Amino acid sequence: MRQIVRLLATASLPLAVPALAQEAGGGAPADEPLFAGEIVVTAQKSEQRLVDVPVTITASTGEQLQRIGVTQFDQLSAFVPGLNIQEQSPNNPGFVIRGITSDSGSAQEAARVTVYYNGVDVSRSRGSYFDLFDIERVEVVKGPQATLFGTAAAIGAVSVIPAPVVEGVAGETRVAFGNFATKQVSGFVNAGTESYGIRIAAAWKTRNGVVRNIAGEPGSQNPNGIDQRDLNGQDQTGVRASIMLKPVEDLRFDLVFTYDGQRAPGTAFKSGTFVPTGGDTSPFTFAELAGSPLSREVLGAEKLGLTRNVYDVNFTARFTPADSAWSLTSITGWRKFDSLEVFDADGSQAWYLEFAEDARGEQFSHESRVNYARGRIRAFGGFNIFYESGTQSVPFSTEEGIYLQCAARLIPGLPCVDANGVVRAANATRILTSGAFTVLPYRALFRNGGEIFNWSLFGDMTYAVTDRLELSAGLRYLKENRQSSYFADQPNAVISRAPLLPFVSTDGRTFTAEGDNDAVLPRANLLFRATDAVNFYATFGKGRRSPIVQLSAARPVAGQPSVPARRDVPAEVIWNYEGGVKGRLGPVNTTLGIFYQSYSNFQVTVNEGGQLVTRNAGSASNFGIETELNWAATRNITLFGNAAYIDASIDDREENGIFAGNRFRLQAKWQASGGVDARFPVSDRFDLFLTPTATYQSSVFFELPNRPLISEGPVALLNIRGGIEARDGRWQLLGFARNALGREYLIDAGNTGGAFGIPTFIRGLPALYGVEAAFRF
Repeated sequence: MRQIVRLLATASLPLAVPALAQEAGGGAPADEPLFAGEIVVTAQKSEQRLVDVPVTITASTGEQLQRIGVTQFDQLSAFVPGLNIQEQSPNNPGFVIRGITSDSGSAQEAARVTVYYNGVDVSRSRGSYFDLFDIERVEVVKGPQATLFGTAAAIGAVSVIPAPVVEGVAGETRVAFGNFATKQVSGFVNAGTESYGIRIAAAWKTRNGVVRNIAGEPGSQNPNGIDQRDLNGQDQTGVRASIMLKPVEDLRFDLVFTYDGQRAPGTAFKSGTFVPTGGDTSPFTFAELAGSPLSREVLGAEKLGLTRNVYDVNFTARFTPADSAWSLTSITGWRKFDSLEVFDADGSQAWYLEFAEDARGEQFSHESRVNYARGRIRAFGGFNIFYESGTQSVPFSTEEGIYLQCAARLIPGLPCVDANGVVRAANATRILTSGAFTVLPYRALFRNGGEIFNWSLFGDMTYAVTDRLELSAGLRYLKENRQSSYFADQPNAVISRAPLLPFVSTDGRTFTAEGDNDAVLPRANLLFRATDAVNFYATFGKGRRSPIVQLSAARPVAGQPSVPARRDVPAEVIWNYEGGVKGRLGPVNTTLGIFYQSYSNFQVTVNEGGQLVTRNAGSASNFGIETELNWAATRNITLFGNAAYIDASIDDREENGIFAGNRFRLQAKWQASGGVDARFPVSDRFDLFLTPTATYQSSVFFELPNRPLISEGPVALLNIRGGIEARDGRWQLLGFARNALGREYLIDAGNTGGAFGIPTFIRGLPALYGVEAAFRF
């Protein structure tokens, strides 16, 4: 399940707007702009001004995110050039940097884009989503960053740093109400001294589904009578507890516990082939998704929807002796998740393609790093170990006659679903068995598993040749062991006397396989300070996605036991070359980056009979330009914008087969956003503010190979946020509208149904509007 970037960001470019003040945790007065060059980041494992980092990076402080109302990844991504974050559901986010998508749920595969939470890699797709509440900073680093962030950073990294415990007592409560019964409550409490402290933060969000689901309503064709919830809604809770201890001045310990959970309604996979009762196939009208009571018994839940829990523990120790060139950082992390999502893959009221995904995973990691900074030299080095185990189980349920009639049309003249939404195929079992059976439930299950252990050594050094010129070089050596497992249970159907889905049962056994690999991953950078305010940079680096030990089953001889079928996919390798300029010219902050990337063994995910598998599409290339700009026109008005041109495609060569010449999925060639942040002082106690923004993306393809049917044309959206706030930042009242003009657009198409010749479509969010209030002490 996938979703293109949801272009419903709530307000403005994070680098461009001033922030609300916070007594504990920092922040600027409400009328003081914060410029990009003033943000301090740690992408290169030490504190640097953003303008001095010789890689393409966008950073947003927590105060800025809160000010513009960004509390989710997809809202943020619309305003970061080259970044898309899709969220069909919290169970299946897709992080897309420069056209490279990291969204596979298979436990046998590695991520391409690193998602870091509090310094720890949490990139496993089904465990990577979390709410953005009480955040200190988000850094988006583009291009291969294996030296900085580990092997998953094949094309870039998204690093989220929660707000730490700080000295003092402070807190905040924020509430919001909106249409579709939207309710949101969030806040934090901080109490700390120089030596110890605690910070508790939480967020709760709920919203009814935006797609009406008539299943279970009077007159619907739903056979189980269960009144399903409306689709594409929200119900999530996040809690974080942070404890800080400084036994001596130079030593600090931070222990952070985080929980993130969802109980969301189902995803609206609306069929483009079968109409609901009394409806049509438009993705922007009501749906009828439910399945049957027997299918729910197989899939593990009575209703469509998601139940997901993520638990995270992080322990960080920092030793920073005064007046010393050396410092030591140690980060240890543990994370566990479990998720069960039930979805109707055929997008109709027929008991046809009913699936669930039960994903579970656990990981442990540790990194120790030494930093050095003195004179013209800055350097760091260390080691990292990472262990992860997980499974992805996919149960399937159908009714035999409905499946065979809808998929193969065994009975001439009998439609699967007629033009009035009646499931005519419900009569197929009675006809095909000459009345012996009226209903024949069918179930199947396949499960993949993965266990990964790797260790790596890394080092990086920067030498200031002159006061204007810096050269950097880094290297990571990684050694990895990957173990894969596969189980499948699919009995013969009564009617066809053969399995229904195109995969082979393991006959009660679990097949296993393993492989070892290693890699040397370099990077090098140049930074030239043309003036005190303008820097030029150039960089190159190597990234890779680990090889895949891809395991399934085969039956070479009919009637004989199945055997393991191993189809390994070689490591995807990328070479990245880029350069750019960043700096300030008077009241204008700007960045411009140009890059070229070359891929070999480009890995693509395709849906084959309900199973997502990875194939080698050959070579690919990517050329792009990214730019950001903000202009403080006056003390009270800031104009901002960003744009990206990304021409990413698989090379048009004969050896690349059916993928040759295809554009990367989920990546628009053109993407832009912009707006105005205007503040109007009413008195010396409070201000009025207004922040209208607009976002645009050109057409996108949702799948490979590209097909016009499975795509979306250009989309432009308008968002508005405005209200009144105290100048000291202690309270704020505002109204907001996202997709204010109610633009209808798709966020995904094809999906599992597409693998069976009946693609489904998912609409984007309609106009969402409401009011919000915040209070601080």
